Amino acid sequence: MSKKKMWSGVFRAQLNPQADDFNSSLRFDKRLYEYDIDGSIAHCKMLAKQKIISIKDSVLIIKTLMRIKKDIKDNKIDIVNAEDIHMFVEQILTDKIGNVGKRLHTARSRNDQVALDMHLYIKDVIINFINKLKKLVIVIINIASHNLNTIMPGFTHLQKAQPTTLAHYLLAYGEMFKRDIERLEENLKHADYMPLGAGALCGTTYNIDQKFVAKELNFKNIISNSMDAVSDRDYILELLSNLSIFMMHMSRINEELIIWASNDYQYITLADEFSTGSSIMPQKRNPDISELIRGKTGRVYGTLLSLLTTMKGLPLAYNKDMQEDKEGMFDAIDTCNACIEVFTKMLPSIKFNNDKMLSASGKGFMNATDVADYLVRKNLPFREAHEISGKLVRYCISNNKILDSLALKEYQSFSNLFKNDIYEAIDLSRIVNDRKSIGAPSPIQTKQEIERLLKSIK
Repeated sequence: MSKKKMWSGVFRAQLNPQADDFNSSLRFDKRLYEYDIDGSIAHCKMLAKQKIISIKDSVLIIKTLMRIKKDIKDNKIDIVNAEDIHMFVEQILTDKIGNVGKRLHTARSRNDQVALDMHLYIKDVIINFINKLKKLVIVIINIASHNLNTIMPGFTHLQKAQPTTLAHYLLAYGEMFKRDIERLEENLKHADYMPLGAGALCGTTYNIDQKFVAKELNFKNIISNSMDAVSDRDYILELLSNLSIFMMHMSRINEELIIWASNDYQYITLADEFSTGSSIMPQKRNPDISELIRGKTGRVYGTLLSLLTTMKGLPLAYNKDMQEDKEGMFDAIDTCNACIEVFTKMLPSIKFNNDKMLSASGKGFMNATDVADYLVRKNLPFREAHEISGKLVRYCISNNKILDSLALKEYQSFSNLFKNDIYEAIDLSRIVNDRKSIGAPSPIQTKQEIERLLKSIK
């Protein structure tokens, strides 16, 4: 393949080899080859339709492009020795069919060509990732459906607060992932704009048909401003922002699992297939998968910040800085895909130790609020009820007791409003079942949440 640059007509000397390597993006943008070829085929069809090139030339170009695409996929062609994927495809095409191949670039620029490739790629990424998120939500729903009555502690400030259920706990993350889906669906709308036809920055004088190309490539819209078309990276920034929020959610749920798997909690037992050991301590079962997901979150955040910084000072229209939109983005996408795939397999393999969670729920005075609510139902103002409940907790701590074990006489030493029905009022199962406000952990409300969640992801 010739080393001569297709843009070298105005230059006397060849590009310095080190500068050439520094300038090249082929090592990372080669993954766009299918999108580049698909875009070129649609463009070529349009050129023939508009009689800008002959039908004969168009047929030969398209046939050759399809063969090149298959040969690359079958590893019969190595993607090497070019400035970028666009130049590589054009060089291979020209090598195969000569001057006819040079007609393909009529009425377009690499600026709108790379923008097209990226819009096509991002659309596929979003659609695929939404599908993976839906699978993860289904896994969460399945676990929740079998644990509607599995009582466990709910926390604030990492302190035991009120009793909840495992279903309620996990479905909170189901709601987070549902919002991730909704954000990506909105992101998809913004990516679904075709930039081809913008040329370098000011369109073209050829009589092109952008609507035809948009239909060929399944775009719903065409970008209205040619300068914006070649310089917009908002849809990529939006994706990186959405992936960062997703990874924050992933980090949070995996932090829960790390804590729950610890010796002091033992709420869960991680499967052997998703645990690792220590090279020196034979007893260890390390939650490395969850820790890695937590650690990789910062990696995705960094990509978002990097591209924001790259874009913040760029004047219109295209600038070479924008080549920096790809490496980090590809890495962030690969990272998120790896995390969601391994987590979706790991989550169903976890053994939830229901007895441990129930036992932990009996400690920490999580029914103290319900003592106060009991007194309120006896017509005592909440602030007074809250104070009495607090004094009862202090009494229990001083005497190494829990609220459930206090005798009625002990209760009545704090208030004559206490009767035998206090024990039913502070029973953990009763407490959970009585929480029937929308979004609360009662099995009735949890079932309704599951129905809403399932409906939202269909």
